[in-house]
Amino acid sequence: MSTHLAQTKPKMAFFKNLPREAPPPSFAAITALSVTLLFFFLTFSSRAPPTLPPVIFNPQLVISFYDASGIPTLSAPQSDPLDATENGEDGIQEEGNGDVQSCVDLFDGMWVLDDSLPSYLPGSCPFIDAAFDCYANGRRDANYTKLRWQPKGCTIPRMDGKTMLEFLRGKRLAFVGDSLNRNMWESLVCMLRNSLTNKSTVFEASGRREFKAESFYSFIFTEYNCSIEFFRSPFLVQQWEIQDSSGRNRETLRLDKVDNSSEKYRDADIIVFNSGHWWTHEKTSKGLNYYQEGDKVHPQMSSGEAYRKALTTWARWIDANIDPDRTQVVFRGYSWTHYSGGQWNSGGSCDGEIQPITDERHLAHYPALISILDSILLEMKTPVLYLNITRMTDYRKDGHPSVYRYPEKERKQNVVQDCSHWCLPGVPDSWNELLYAMLLQRLGSEIRSVQSE
Repeated sequence: MSTHLAQTKPKMAFFKNLPREAPPPSFAAITALSVTLLFFFLTFSSRAPPTLPPVIFNPQLVISFYDASGIPTLSAPQSDPLDATENGEDGIQEEGNGDVQSCVDLFDGMWVLDDSLPSYLPGSCPFIDAAFDCYANGRRDANYTKLRWQPKGCTIPRMDGKTMLEFLRGKRLAFVGDSLNRNMWESLVCMLRNSLTNKSTVFEASGRREFKAESFYSFIFTEYNCSIEFFRSPFLVQQWEIQDSSGRNRETLRLDKVDNSSEKYRDADIIVFNSGHWWTHEKTSKGLNYYQEGDKVHPQMSSGEAYRKALTTWARWIDANIDPDRTQVVFRGYSWTHYSGGQWNSGGSCDGEIQPITDERHLAHYPALISILDSILLEMKTPVLYLNITRMTDYRKDGHPSVYRYPEKERKQNVVQDCSHWCLPGVPDSWNELLYAMLLQRLGSEIRSVQSE
């Protein structure tokens, strides 16, 4: 009551301070004022309360064991640099929120919490491989889906699905490589699909719902007449077979022949390549009677030398067969693994990891394969966008499927854990955000013209 009275005192003082010569307000004036105040009261008190944004996770279903004390927080989505450009602003903003064109190195940065993530709800996309669908397999800590990559000195724009699809209208985007590229391919399909109202217009061309058995898959976005494709080619060169002296067939790897699927993707408008993980497996790392050039099978060759020869074959094929005026070539770098106590086939694990690395002193020393890739790309005539994700993935020991590659009822004791691939939604979504940013840097005017239509 006292607060209310205090608030009314200035009004009373106003009437007391009126000049004594002035006549008191007329009854008509007081009546009009009263009616006006009553009108405003009825109008605003009858309005419905504002609608709150939907809750991404049901707190009764999702239990978070996460301690984010060491991770910076991005409290609200950053403004899109494209908006500033379209509004005629100069785009010069504070450090950490600049135009993507000003980014010197998109891959030098940190992971920050962003409550606007993920780009699509866990369990909402039917095209995620069962082994990547950690939420469906029982993982309930959700914070691994809420980390966004933040480069130093600039902010990458959030990928707008409809803008990306409009840019891809009538085009083909192909992923070529191993199952880590399939991880990224499924992520992009889900991100783009989520932007559509009629999601039934997206389907796999052959009607498949499982994406491991075949060497080629293609998702069609009928509204935009575009396709997002995946070609399985873990080495980018040809897996081969010869007969040994006893007449038995033996597998080899032809370092001098690009994979046969190359003729099917050479005319795509954007091609995202990768190759790396299979070069660390036992057969390739030992290199005994496995690597072949022409009719010669090398008795022994290091995986590093073989990798250089294979990438050189790939690079020469690109330079000879890809028209850079038509096709944009991208190479996605090595995605880091986080096996502790062994490797994938010797008891290595990463379950229980629910926080990323926050101290860069704990990052790994990177293998020679990465420097080999760097040198090959520098020697090419064809411009290649290098999606250099190695360091950013090294931080993310929390993002792997681990035991959640299987549903709980199918999980056995001492199950082989997956600390190579990534849960979806999750880390590969950021790779696609970076792919969008790199395309924007290189093809900015074309994407801007699409966005302004």
